[in-house]
Amino acid sequence: MRLYMVRHGETDWNKAKKVQGRADIPLNAYGRELAEKTAEGLRGISFDLAYTSPLSRAKETAQIVLQGRKIPLIEEPQIQEICFGDYEGIVYRGEGLDPQSAEFVKFFDDTANYIPKGEGESVGQLMERVDGFLKALYQNPELQDKMILLSTHGAAVTAMKNCIKNEWSPAKFWQMGVPKNCAVTIVEVEGGIPKIIEEDKLYY
Repeated sequence: MRLYMVRHGETDWNKAKKVQGRADIPLNAYGRELAEKTAEGLRGISFDLAYTSPLSRAKETAQIVLQGRKIPLIEEPQIQEICFGDYEGIVYRGEGLDPQSAEFVKFFDDTANYIPKGEGESVGQLMERVDGFLKALYQNPELQDKMILLSTHGAAVTAMKNCIKNEWSPAKFWQMGVPKNCAVTIVEVEGGIPKIIEEDKLYY
């Protein structure tokens, strides 16, 4: 099994440094351009199936990458972005900072001390969610020889990478930094054991 884990293309909220989480913000024109360049870079990969977060920015990224291919695209809630609860929609960097931004940016700058607000998820809950999804993939006998695209989000893909590395400490969550839009991480799975063979590759 080989997994190609891709973060979605850019959105207007990415550009404006607004907290997205579960807010269903679509790709912008540049985000579609990044997805198209990524599609070209992955043109030679014979994908058998794909899983996408139900959020439109991830789903459209997958659709662009898979354009012209007749393979299943499965919506999977387990790989949608972390829920930021009451923080969603605030500006957290740059101009127009929201008063709540000082607490929210701990998610990036001091992750061990990040506290969810409202209905938000913790980093541990995100890790457990994506870990359950990955383990189900690894253990599925019908998928052992498949090439699989996973279209997801910045924190979700980072959580998946950390699960693969067996790194569960929130303090080390962003050890590789925030993946860029449309960054691709390639994972080889043999005998149920995953190994990252390329991390955060860009095709633009």
